[in-house]
Amino acid sequence: MELSSILKPEAVKVFGTLSSKKRLFQDLGEIAATAYGLRPNDVVEALQERENLGPTGVGHGVALPHARLSGVNSVVGAFLRLEKPLDFDAVDRQPVDLVFALFAPLESGVDHLKALALVSRTLRDEAFCAKLRANDQAATLHALLTESPSSQAA
Repeated sequence: MELSSILKPEAVKVFGTLSSKKRLFQDLGEIAATAYGLRPNDVVEALQERENLGPTGVGHGVALPHARLSGVNSVVGAFLRLEKPLDFDAVDRQPVDLVFALFAPLESGVDHLKALALVSRTLRDEAFCAKLRANDQAATLHALLTESPSSQAA
């Protein structure tokens, strides 16, 4: 699995300021609708349900919200770089500015977990995250994410 197989260029965005996690989920719903044909309300509801189980802010300014949805045929993703970090109840209590959301089919088992591990491993690299934070063009961010040597899993 590679990030290029789950992340379309139109699913990568840069946002200035978001007022809340709820607003972030709404924007992710709109991106998922445009890029993958998903229903925005379903995306928002599924992300919120998952978040209620425990925050998906993994630390160091990174969040990995994810959800299983009907209407998804394979694991797909959306990436947001926030110019103004957002409080996300992360494990290290630091605000989040890099968000990689994953949407998986309801019955996806190992593929969902492989994608989550791949994204987590990719965004654990501090030097790589610094490159992402230094760019404000969606096309450049997509290229970095999909061409990174760590963006591949066995």
